[in-house]
Amino acid sequence: MAKNLSGKGAQDFASMRQVLQPDVNFDIVERELLIGGKQAYFYDINGFVSDENVQKIIQFFLGVKAEQMPSDPELFLEGFTAFGDVKLEKEVEKLVTAVLSGLGALIIDGFDQGFVFDIRNYPSRGVQEPDKDRVLRGSRDGFSETIISNTALIRRRIRDPKLRLEIYQAGQASKTDIALIYMEGRVDEPLLAKIQNRIQNLKVDALTMNQESLAECLYTHKWYNPFPKFKYTERPDTAAACLLEGNLVILVDNSPAAMILPSSVFDIAEAPDDYYFPPITGTYLRLTRILTALVALFLIPIYLLLMQNTHWLPEWLDFIRPAENVNVPLIFQILILELAVDGLRLASVNTPSMLSTPLSIIAGIVMGDFSVQSGWFNSEIMLYMAFVTVANYTQTSYELGYAIKFLRLSLVILTSLFNVWGFAAGMALVLVAIVTNRTIAGTSYLYPLIPFRWREVKNRFFRPRLSHEIDGKKQNKNGAK
Repeated sequence: MAKNLSGKGAQDFASMRQVLQPDVNFDIVERELLIGGKQAYFYDINGFVSDENVQKIIQFFLGVKAEQMPSDPELFLEGFTAFGDVKLEKEVEKLVTAVLSGLGALIIDGFDQGFVFDIRNYPSRGVQEPDKDRVLRGSRDGFSETIISNTALIRRRIRDPKLRLEIYQAGQASKTDIALIYMEGRVDEPLLAKIQNRIQNLKVDALTMNQESLAECLYTHKWYNPFPKFKYTERPDTAAACLLEGNLVILVDNSPAAMILPSSVFDIAEAPDDYYFPPITGTYLRLTRILTALVALFLIPIYLLLMQNTHWLPEWLDFIRPAENVNVPLIFQILILELAVDGLRLASVNTPSMLSTPLSIIAGIVMGDFSVQSGWFNSEIMLYMAFVTVANYTQTSYELGYAIKFLRLSLVILTSLFNVWGFAAGMALVLVAIVTNRTIAGTSYLYPLIPFRWREVKNRFFRPRLSHEIDGKKQNKNGAK
């Protein structure tokens, strides 16, 4: 049972002090005050609050005289708290959580309710453009790790009173703030109710990995299906556009990425540049991205299949045969290079910036030239793997890029083991993985291909004109009314 304030100053102060331990935790500040002749304590965390606002609040309260002091906390709230965002709270646990979240808490002797002031001033970085979601043209701002500034960036773009921003907390230890954002009247109501229920009933100790921890709690999908269920973006313009299309956006405090749901494979493959350029240019960029993804998936398996059946090659394709002796079987060359590429990627993340350029040059020379000269790899395999590696970066989603990689590896291994039948089995595996996949709303992952909607299919492959007409019966892109 939750413990409430009793209105007895000494007892309430002891309860707060017992939990917060200001004498042990150097960053928790406990200020003893005398307000209207009554003893009071103000609690906050150093580094989480605006010192200027704290000073103004305390100076104002110290000026309250005893004859002005009301006996009811609600009257005190109405008459003496001119600060913008302040509310009453009765439970000790909620007062403690408020302090640990960066708010200020005031407890006055004789009042059975405490006052919570929103004076947060979290340390945060700027809203510069995210490295992963860069665009050739368009907005240059991005989300940061502070949830309040992230919601402000969205509110700045959608000045509609139907924009809803709900706040939740999850994690028994972390009590992480979660913002659920949607447009009333456009969102899929059953999906909204489902997500609200799941967030409210989360039974976790902490969201240690922010949005990834939340995603795994919201949707316990089959681990062996590599296709992502959520679209992630660090761009407020992308999040705002998805909200206007009827999607849900979830922001998690301490994370600069927004989760967008429901998301089909076409949603995840979209990029902001598709819409920041005219329709013909946007269509070209979109088709290029789709074609590049297909080539990245099938190029290596088809090449391996042809090398295992060289009698299929017509004369005009004879040049794709390895020009030099194959000392290491092609399948092992491919698998080694797949692992080496990811190893180099991980190394680049952990390499100090001052060494990244010389080390990348050394790695390029060793992997590119010397490895071919030594006989470990054939130049044709090096060329195709280099193309596939670069092609993976055309996808804005890391998760979709790795899904393509895992399916490519499955195709390569099956083709190597069972030749034509293995390639056919790999193709069947790719189709099953994507066709049987479902969004978090339970709709097809391939919508609008399944179920087929010609108008939506056309809009997926050919960038439409940006409509400015108001349509009260608009259907969102995931099939929900």
